Amino acid sequence: MVKVSFQGEHGAYSETSAQGFFKNDIETSPCHTFRDVLEETELGNSDYGILPVENSIEGSVGQSFDVILSSNLHAVGEIYLEIHHCLITNGKIDEIDTVYSHPQALGQCSDFIQKNSLKTVPTYDTAGSVKIIKDMNEKNIAAIASKNAAEIYSMPIIQEEIENDPNNVTRFLIFSKQQTKPTINDKTSIIFSINHEPGTLYEIIKEFSNNDINLTKIESRPKKGTIWEYNFYLDFVGHVSDTKISTMLDSLKKNTKFLKIIGSYPLSELN
Repeated sequence: MVKVSFQGEHGAYSETSAQGFFKNDIETSPCHTFRDVLEETELGNSDYGILPVENSIEGSVGQSFDVILSSNLHAVGEIYLEIHHCLITNGKIDEIDTVYSHPQALGQCSDFIQKNSLKTVPTYDTAGSVKIIKDMNEKNIAAIASKNAAEIYSMPIIQEEIENDPNNVTRFLIFSKQQTKPTINDKTSIIFSINHEPGTLYEIIKEFSNNDINLTKIESRPKKGTIWEYNFYLDFVGHVSDTKISTMLDSLKKNTKFLKIIGSYPLSELN
């Protein structure tokens, strides 16, 4: 049986995504932090680790990219999951003044929170927030999490689909010690940093155009321990084993301070 590590408690969206990706019986292993997820796989305690990397409302999950940067694992798959948040509590809607959840979920439900003048308490996980409020057993507190989490912890749902946008989707990456073989439709993710010199980033982007490679995402994130320096996270269509791709990456290295290949994996279509 395949063992997959994920961040949070049972009932977390990451666990649901892992079950959807592997489509068979798997053993899921809860971890407290994103770093723990990858370390469990690096140590061989799990076969795969799964991390959320991007949400259609709140954007990229910065904590995930920070731990990916220092990991030796390879991205081997991706999956998109529709996220529908529920308000979960033992109280009534007019009794609630405080809501617990992961910061990403709180952001995705900010309209509902503001409309109801709720105080927010960030937690390490959506499903974990249900566990917290169940133990507290107070009528004035609620959690934002999935329907599955409410069922696992036997807590009532008093309102469903409270996210700002019904088209709320999170993208997850699956990591392994092993690399993938090419398929007919692959995507590659990389991280790089550049010198502060005019035209450097332009020269990198131009390589993709010159080689007719479809660039699907580029984003910058501040480098830890430095001021006004950034790492760039980039996705494009193709597999690193393809000669055109590998040649282009060799060329990119000339204009970068460092370049890390996160992995190549089958491209997943958004359902």
